[in-house]
Amino acid sequence: MGFGGGEHALALAAANPQIGLIAAEVFEPGICSLLSRLAPEGTAPVAPGNLRIFTDDARPLLREMADGALGKLFLMFPDPWPKARHAKRRFVHPALLAEVARALAPGGEWRIASDDPTYQAWTDEVIGRQDLFRVALRTQSRPEGWPATRYEAKAIKAGRKPVYWSLIKR
Repeated sequence: MGFGGGEHALALAAANPQIGLIAAEVFEPGICSLLSRLAPEGTAPVAPGNLRIFTDDARPLLREMADGALGKLFLMFPDPWPKARHAKRRFVHPALLAEVARALAPGGEWRIASDDPTYQAWTDEVIGRQDLFRVALRTQSRPEGWPATRYEAKAIKAGRKPVYWSLIKR
């Protein structure tokens, strides 16, 4: 939910041509970055056949999905909304957990990555207070099969330590 520059979505689409993917992003620079990756100079962008692009907030899209429609959900390096008054905007939020669980198939996976210490602590706290998901993984090393992102590279270069979670729907 929120594809940033699109490199993660494109890597997943290429590695999993048999699986349909939806990449959602609200910020125009990220949308333009993905489209420029899909179109050599002067040509119209052509997305891989298994990738759909949603150019709006992913939360309403999530709410419209059928129960169990998703096998996986990716939240990679989201905006941390570090101010306490903005915490309600965070995607990892107690009010949204039931919706994520509803949209995920039984045994579905929610992958989360963040380099922001405030968001990391918030995620640990929110996850620790729920029973919809079990934590299958929490690590500071990018797991195999998780495509790198430019946000991850930027964080590591700046000395920030990303944390990666894999949550499995109960």
